[in-house]
Amino acid sequence: MTALEESAVPGGTTASQQLQRFDPIELEVLWQSLIATVNEQARALQRAAFSPIVREAGDLANAVFDRRGRMVAQAVTGTPGHINSLARAATAILDEYPTDSLVEGDVLITNDPYKTAGQLLDVTVLYPVFRNGRVIAFFGSTIHHTDVGGYGIGAGGRDVFEEGLWIPITKLMAAGHRASDVWKFILCNVRQPDHMAGDLHAQMASGEVGAQRLRSLCTRHGLDDIEALADEIIERSEAATRASIRELPAGTYHAQAELDLADGSRIQIVCAITIDNVAGEILVDYEGSSGASTSGINVVLNYTHAYTTFTVRSVLNPELPNNHGSLAPIKVNAPVGSIVNAVSPQPCTARHVVGMFLPNALLKALAQIRPQQAMAEGSGAVWTMQVNGNYPDGAPFITAMFTYAGGVGARATKAGLSACSFPTGVAAVPIEVVEASAPIHFLRKELRADSGGHGHQTGGLGQTIEFTVDTERAWQLNAVTSRLAVAPEGIFGGEAGAAGSFTVNGEPVRTQARVALKPGDVVRLDLPGGGGYGAEQT
Repeated sequence: MTALEESAVPGGTTASQQLQRFDPIELEVLWQSLIATVNEQARALQRAAFSPIVREAGDLANAVFDRRGRMVAQAVTGTPGHINSLARAATAILDEYPTDSLVEGDVLITNDPYKTAGQLLDVTVLYPVFRNGRVIAFFGSTIHHTDVGGYGIGAGGRDVFEEGLWIPITKLMAAGHRASDVWKFILCNVRQPDHMAGDLHAQMASGEVGAQRLRSLCTRHGLDDIEALADEIIERSEAATRASIRELPAGTYHAQAELDLADGSRIQIVCAITIDNVAGEILVDYEGSSGASTSGINVVLNYTHAYTTFTVRSVLNPELPNNHGSLAPIKVNAPVGSIVNAVSPQPCTARHVVGMFLPNALLKALAQIRPQQAMAEGSGAVWTMQVNGNYPDGAPFITAMFTYAGGVGARATKAGLSACSFPTGVAAVPIEVVEASAPIHFLRKELRADSGGHGHQTGGLGQTIEFTVDTERAWQLNAVTSRLAVAPEGIFGGEAGAAGSFTVNGEPVRTQARVALKPGDVVRLDLPGGGGYGAEQT
């Protein structure tokens, strides 16, 4: 039996006993078919994408939604920040374009950061699936585009309007025809219109792949739509999640963690996790966390919710499907306008540096409930780089974002993973791909010896990277780094990992803004190591 089949519900019965819309075997076949469908959608998107961060690193999300905009199933690839933000974005999109107002051939688009994944570079496309003249589902995708104009991937934008082109919720395709004015506005405001257009077509093509497979599934199983199937999957997932919460001790558990940035600023993340084991709900409250930053590191509520629910579910019930039902019992409260609930026009392009750090605080609180599943602090957010400049003939170049990860914190029975991008899951773009996209030359890429915190279990190692740009002209670097002074803490007596270091020609960089560099300048990144778990045994 899978987790979906044996999901428990109140009263000691199982979900399969309480919900009889589908035979259990048929339900499992349909569920696995849905998963296969969204996985094929994701593979199609990765194969067709222009951006290396999507094609090589998997910085994307794909999911299928019912007519009401509820996420039913997600692809196994992608990042929690994208996937769980997409789960909420679909509802916001359909609030403006209700399901029954759409006609066949419509495709919806937006990169509204406050309604989707928190930065303008992440573009969401929602693709309706029609069958017998009626919408039966949607396939959604969110991917990181190379460029949307404006500042780029760094944290130096002073407000969201300086960070790039804002695409409101609108139609990219209308009744099967290109919404020509929308396309013109988008492509006239980006540095690489061919790449932008290519990635948008890849998103639409992947939606069509999903639509074809879903219609075939409905035909094979005699389904008019997927509403009853969605209800059963979502209700089972929610019932099982609530049942697992009821097994926890009631109470409120507090924790906080400190993050430092290259400009010397410090961010405090304060959280309180309240277990209601009667209702089967968890409330995560970020009251007391730092106020908004003037840099573009502010996190919108969707992204805060995404990494909060991911972390809680990782400790609580990771084996259950991730969908509308399993997310529903986990509530998030964050002060409006704070670092974890940004509002327009607060800048947010580099929101990942804080958003991906949230699990460090959350896991400290959850360690009080389930210490055997606790994990020491890790490096947190991946370090992101973007290089731009000019070739000898004056033609511009700009790299897609490339990322590097530090060490992960140790656990009770396992050492921390080295150079692993927890909690995002995004892979590193291979050096060969980065070097092929621009005149970048890597000098070193190796694990950083002894950077993991000692303990009963040792924290994961960070890594060291050095690169330069082979150019006769000045060039620019957008870099987002963190944990340069405050090292990742150990837990239960484990020692801290090593803090990071970000230098150019051996001199520390002290800014979050874009850095202007000269030919021959060498960038060195020493990423933090993870904290250790438990006192070291002698």
